[in-house]
Amino acid sequence: MIEAVGLTKRYGDKTAVHNLSFQVRPGAVTGFLGPNGSGKSTTMRMILGLDNPTSGQVTIGGYPYRRLPNAPRQVGALLDAKAVHGGRSARNHLLSLAQLSGIPARRVDEVLGVVGLQEVARRRSKGFSLGMGQRLGIAAALLGDPQVLLFDEPVNGLDPEGILWVRNLMKSLAAEGRTVFVSSHLMSEMALTADHLIVIGRGQLLADGSVQDFIAQNSAGFARVRTPDTEPQLREKLTVALTEAGAHVLPEQDGALRVTGLPLPRISDIAHDTDVRLWELSPHQASLEEAYMRMTQGAVDYRSTTDQRAGLMQPLPPGAQPPMPVPGQGQPGWYAPPSPQQGGQPFAMPQGVPGAVPPGPYGAPSAPGTPGAGQPNPYAHPAPQAAAQGAAPVQGLVPPAPAAPARPASAPIDPTKPEDVR
Repeated sequence: MIEAVGLTKRYGDKTAVHNLSFQVRPGAVTGFLGPNGSGKSTTMRMILGLDNPTSGQVTIGGYPYRRLPNAPRQVGALLDAKAVHGGRSARNHLLSLAQLSGIPARRVDEVLGVVGLQEVARRRSKGFSLGMGQRLGIAAALLGDPQVLLFDEPVNGLDPEGILWVRNLMKSLAAEGRTVFVSSHLMSEMALTADHLIVIGRGQLLADGSVQDFIAQNSAGFARVRTPDTEPQLREKLTVALTEAGAHVLPEQDGALRVTGLPLPRISDIAHDTDVRLWELSPHQASLEEAYMRMTQGAVDYRSTTDQRAGLMQPLPPGAQPPMPVPGQGQPGWYAPPSPQQGGQPFAMPQGVPGAVPPGPYGAPSAPGTPGAGQPNPYAHPAPQAAAQGAAPVQGLVPPAPAAPARPASAPIDPTKPEDVR
């Protein structure tokens, strides 16, 4: 078990952690949540003896980390997956850790198989992807088969299959009676993995309880009620009846009603008494992310502002209205040529204009003095109507190329001859 009592850490005049007390019990996955800069990493470093607390103490199994006999055999941690010598292979990295802690070499191959790196065990770690580095860090944490495990963002860089694997790994470790302490910013993953939550903000404890209790205390559940879409008068009738009964009713975009303040059986009874047929009556609970955002909204240090694009957009003339976006024609303020369906020729050059650059051999305008400028395009095909009538070429357009002689219908094509001979 991990226990922190009055834990405080100051860096000069900045307090990173203030009077923090909590317990991480075995047999459960405990999530460690908090905004950026809230003190999560500092707390984990103090648990592992990497930073000394200014006041208070934190113990593992009743002892500070530095006083644990052969600590790597009792505590495993992943704080920084990049803390690996890039010139070492994955196996040699783990082998060096095993030799320092008196762990048998065969254990190295076991954990490489557990994390799925057995095929790249002899590759240098500097060529690993972010997800492979995370797997190597998890292997290092599992190396001593410890009873206490700490993970800081263990799913960072992993693909969906890897995230599912980490989730199942955490649960299986906790099911074996181990103490599992996981820090993460992925609320959806914490909702599926954690049994208990410790939430801090600006170095202070904000919440300590189960996931279900945390959501219930920081959000309000609601009932979703839906009446027949073809009878809007029934929705209005039910809204009035529920409001008179003390409920708070809000319309949703799809025509349903969001009802709070009344239990589902009471809503059903009111609908029955008012002769309103229901197409839907379902309970809804807020997500962990919604509850977390509500809890920590006052403890966020870094907030974004609206991008005004200063100096990048040309100011509009006085009294002018900004252009409305047109589907398929880019953003307002960007030039988009008219489509051919509207009678436009997006890439046609002005014809008959003095000084206009003649088209090049591929239809693009040629620079003055370019060899071949103004020459007919040898790959251009004449329009069928113009070729049939022998019409003269329009001024400024590429003259039609002479039609190739038709191949006799009876002449077979020899595929063995070059194309120019055919």
